[in-house]
Amino acid sequence: MALFAFAWLMLLTDKSVLVTGAANRLGAQIARTLHQNGANLIIHYRASDAAAQTLVADLNQLRENSAIALGADLGSLDELEALAIKAADAFDGLHILINNASSFYPTRFGEIDLQAWDELIASNYRAPLFLSQACYPLIKQASGCIINLLDIYASLPLRHHSVYCSAKAANQMLVKSLALELAPEVRVNGISPGAILWPSDESSDEQDYKKKLLQQVPLKRRGTPEAIADTALFLATNDYITGEVIRVDGGRLLTA
Repeated sequence: MALFAFAWLMLLTDKSVLVTGAANRLGAQIARTLHQNGANLIIHYRASDAAAQTLVADLNQLRENSAIALGADLGSLDELEALAIKAADAFDGLHILINNASSFYPTRFGEIDLQAWDELIASNYRAPLFLSQACYPLIKQASGCIINLLDIYASLPLRHHSVYCSAKAANQMLVKSLALELAPEVRVNGISPGAILWPSDESSDEQDYKKKLLQQVPLKRRGTPEAIADTALFLATNDYITGEVIRVDGGRLLTA
């Protein structure tokens, strides 16, 4: 296992990586895993300043001057473009963009409003598109890659989440479209998690729902953030994969 980790380390040394929504949850684990394998990290956050700074301090304690935090509202095109410029200046270029930031909440049909539409579309589709466009010249120069975090619900509708599912479905097609458009210099792939982390704001009376959901997973258990981060590491270092979406869902889509 140690030899395997050492091999990856050599592949990511001096690579600079921008991970959006990286202060907490999956984004933070992706950042830690890539950092452990030699990458320099740009930790993007919107409101989680304290968590982002704590993560950066932890990473810099492991390897000096190897991580910074940058705040930006990805719903603002001006802030998004400024983020791309600052990220490029952080470590003299940009090799990898990981579009992880995402809003997730229900939108019951008949009650959908423009605010929910704008927020869910912006975080799950519009921002990955425009940030990829803003970062593209730098990633092209580095012959790097873009990785989008999707969801099995890009392919499998989730009741009362029509806007979110639609946005992730658009993002899934974005992966394939950009893979074709940005080749041969830039690779574009996606990761589609299943049951990994429960929503942080859900009520405690949903235990039965969780159990029923896991019963639909052939592996009968929830996945780990490390499984997603390891997949990001694989896609970041394999230079002959593009246009693919890897499902990390314990086989959930097989039972749909």
